Amino acid sequence: METYLPVILFVLFLICFIIQLYFVVAIHRLLSIYSVNDELPDINLPVSVIISARNEEQNLRDNLPAILEQNYNNFEVVVVNDCSYDESDLVLEGLKAKYPHLKVVTITEHERFKTGKKFALTLGIKAAKSEHLIFTDADCRPASANWVTRMAAGFTGEKQLVLGYSPCYKTNGFLNAIIRFETLKTAINYLSFALNGDAYMGVGRNLAYTKTLFFGAKGFAAHMHILSGDDDLFVNQNATPQNTAIEIHPDTFIYTNAKATLASLFRQKRRHMGAGKLYKSHHRNLLTIDAVSGLFFYGLLIGGLCYRLEAFIVALGLFGLRWIIQLFIYNKIFKKLGEARFLWYLPLFDFVYYLYLTLFGLVGIFTKTRQWK
Repeated sequence: METYLPVILFVLFLICFIIQLYFVVAIHRLLSIYSVNDELPDINLPVSVIISARNEEQNLRDNLPAILEQNYNNFEVVVVNDCSYDESDLVLEGLKAKYPHLKVVTITEHERFKTGKKFALTLGIKAAKSEHLIFTDADCRPASANWVTRMAAGFTGEKQLVLGYSPCYKTNGFLNAIIRFETLKTAINYLSFALNGDAYMGVGRNLAYTKTLFFGAKGFAAHMHILSGDDDLFVNQNATPQNTAIEIHPDTFIYTNAKATLASLFRQKRRHMGAGKLYKSHHRNLLTIDAVSGLFFYGLLIGGLCYRLEAFIVALGLFGLRWIIQLFIYNKIFKKLGEARFLWYLPLFDFVYYLYLTLFGLVGIFTKTRQWK
């Protein structure tokens, strides 16, 4: 058996190499060649921007004016003040006096009925006067005053669902870099899959869909029993090749702060990863194959093959080939998504990314959370 072990390990490495190459070349290449239209669209579609906020006093003060002052004539902003016990109500009252297109929906805490984000968003959707809805969070800020214009332009023809991109602000520290890279790779995946006609998720910080799509799917009823999934599960269950578009012009980026500590990151990912168990089976399978093949690709390269020099040299050559192909394809994508600096550190962050996926994948399987904020 020991005689065949290096061969078995190398064959496994080769399988992982082929799988990884498939995702880069067959899936991610679509985003690389995707053309971003720089011309500002001429559109006046009625739009409602919806934000659910719980105890977001400072974030509302800092970020909401940038949303209310969008360069768009025909929109309202609906903020659902979800059982806040800070001074969010006073901040919203002051902003409402200045911005007449701000609508506030207030939810009060009930001792027997505990609300969650999905309930708050449902009330916001019902209160919205427009058919076309754009969603973000209170701790988010648009990159430009043209965010609403460009996201609204995604509703063309049969399109009822528009997926945007939401990067994190750059700060010092390795944790921030890892979170930003994970955000980037996640976006590459879901945007590329959408271009391939198989959208599986979006992010609630930058997402748009119609009221018709929401109520036609009975809202969040299919997954109301879990706290997360108001964004990714809704997209997973309702996106089709015909009804889904993406929007990645830099004007539409929605920025947010990355978690500053491992503890806060753990709490966030514990919520997010739990939703993955409810994805469509072929999406779960594809994402699992990507994560497992990536982890084994690096694991076998570093560990299992290093004691056999000839096999290691061949494996190192395949690693180099994969890296060159990644550089060629990701160069355009990283630039489009504003993270070109990561290209120079790709092998390191790519390796850590697959460790990260494995860790939080296990977190999603074995833990659950009981509150969204």
